[in-house]
Amino acid sequence: MSGASNRGAGDTRGLPRLSILGGRHELAVRGLTVRRDSFTIRYTITPPLPYGGDEPSILLVFEAKDDLGHEYVDWGGAYGPGEDGTYTDGSVTGQPALAAGVRVLRARLTFLRDGEEFPHDLTLPVPGP
Repeated sequence: MSGASNRGAGDTRGLPRLSILGGRHELAVRGLTVRRDSFTIRYTITPPLPYGGDEPSILLVFEAKDDLGHEYVDWGGAYGPGEDGTYTDGSVTGQPALAAGVRVLRARLTFLRDGEEFPHDLTLPVPGP
């Protein structure tokens, strides 16, 4: 499964979009890339998340489980302003590598802001070999 991706040529049909952080933002999954030792979920958030200033910072915690019952843990990620500043561009990586035969990944993204937790669940199709 090394290097498999459902990124396509900008085709995000079938990938989740969800309202987050109390409905103030929308998260759109842009793709899932599978590597030998890990996998990465790419996303955008509109409008952009606050960066510094008087706004409280936002942290992301990730956990996942696949359709075969394997569990995956947060291996880090990053986010920042998108190219034109109208959205946040981000990614989060999970480990270990997805097991052979996995077809669906169920992930929980929990945003932490100013002492509050905002958990959001999403289901992702896993690209074939």
